Amino acid sequence: MEIFEILCGIIAVILALYYFFTSTFDFWKSRGVPGPRPIPVFGTFKDVLLKKISLGDYVTKVYNEYKDEPFIGIFFMRTPILIVKDLEIMKDIFIKDFSTFADRGFTTHEKAEPLSQNLFNLEPERWRPLRPKLTPFFTSRKMKEMFLLISECSDHLIDHVDKLVRRNVTNEPIECLELTAKYTTDCIGSCTFGIEMNTLSNEESEFRRIGRDVFHQPWTDLLRARIKNFSPLLYDILGYILPDTEITKFFISLVTDSMKYRDKNNIVRHDFIDMLRELKKNSSKMNNIEFTDSFIASQAFIFFAAGYETSSTAMTNTLYELALHQKVQDRLRKEINEEYTKYGGSLTYENVQKMNYLDKVFKEVLRKYPAGFFFTRKTTSSYTFNGTKVSIPKGQRIWIPIYAIYRDPDIYPKPNDFDPERFNEEAVRSRHPMVYLPFGDGPRNCIGARFGIYQTKLGIIKILQNYKIECCEKTQIPYVIDENIFVLSPKNGIYLRIIKVNQT
Repeated sequence: MEIFEILCGIIAVILALYYFFTSTFDFWKSRGVPGPRPIPVFGTFKDVLLKKISLGDYVTKVYNEYKDEPFIGIFFMRTPILIVKDLEIMKDIFIKDFSTFADRGFTTHEKAEPLSQNLFNLEPERWRPLRPKLTPFFTSRKMKEMFLLISECSDHLIDHVDKLVRRNVTNEPIECLELTAKYTTDCIGSCTFGIEMNTLSNEESEFRRIGRDVFHQPWTDLLRARIKNFSPLLYDILGYILPDTEITKFFISLVTDSMKYRDKNNIVRHDFIDMLRELKKNSSKMNNIEFTDSFIASQAFIFFAAGYETSSTAMTNTLYELALHQKVQDRLRKEINEEYTKYGGSLTYENVQKMNYLDKVFKEVLRKYPAGFFFTRKTTSSYTFNGTKVSIPKGQRIWIPIYAIYRDPDIYPKPNDFDPERFNEEAVRSRHPMVYLPFGDGPRNCIGARFGIYQTKLGIIKILQNYKIECCEKTQIPYVIDENIFVLSPKNGIYLRIIKVNQT
């Protein structure tokens, strides 16, 4: 009898678990949305969770398998996710019906992960009043003011590369991802914190080490991330027990100490830290936001993390493609030199804007190597998509598969080819505006786009003016994506040969 009861208990547990993991599986079928068939525990993500395929390749595979469908329904374990392919509906999500899709779907954890309270993650209630307060730091006028600071950092980059090249008598290749990350870290340090970080010249730079850990996390931080993904409630509870991570301690201390020092000594730099000081002083005007030290530090953290990593990766990917395509590199160098000559050997904010071929090259790099695989949204209310019978509830997660769109041959012929002429005026006019969204669109687009563009372009300009970039035996061909970080980045870096342009 006891064995029978035990068996019944086991069967009951198995049935309960089976029901739990499959109870949502009719979600998309009942709404008339096609998609791959889910299986218990994994949903439709079995190959991703078992590391047989990358997330980006999985989404692209599904996108291509349901080529003519406006929507695809998938399941992360038991959670239904809607992939939206229809371009007009994408436009509704980003712009027309933005209020319903204002939430990116990320979570904040004030205790367990204090720096998660940043502008990128915030729910609409706090994002709406905060965004316009931070926007003035990223206007064209502000970019012109910061241009000299970025230009000085790009000069330091060239000085550093000069030293590397002079020491490198055997013409060994240089790893460019780390090189450009140091440059963009210095740019952010100068423009955001008013600090000369000197990561290019200081191999032991704490700023560079912390920045590296943000995207290549130590195992303790990875364990925290796993707990957050599978049980946000447990993660919040652990926040009262676990100590802050080194990254959290570093940024909260950096920001609060900087603000206190400036207040005490009446220092004004008109940089991002000063903007955060003003926000804190006037925090009573924003009733639904509590301006704690961690909340303030979160805004500086996201600007630092997103600003250095995405820009350094874009810069590295540009150098990689220019090394592979020497004719493109030569044409771009010619444009750069002509602009310098035209304006007396000087480089200004306006000069950079006039470099049309540079703009085409940069846009094609961002098409071929977007920062992420998809944009995420979560509905703030129930919604029926225009022109369809498909209705979704409040809290529904949505993915916009931008990586797959960029590799759709019906939109971009021969998508794996690198062709800057995809972005000539005629080609751009012929395409739907939603097929190229390097910084998102609508009210919740990337607030730091201008800054990222200019620090990347300036770095490229200075390098090409002085050096020729070539592939070598250590250059990774074809390009391999690092699947361990959430920003599209090359695995094991990019090695290239850097040669003075007056050398043969």
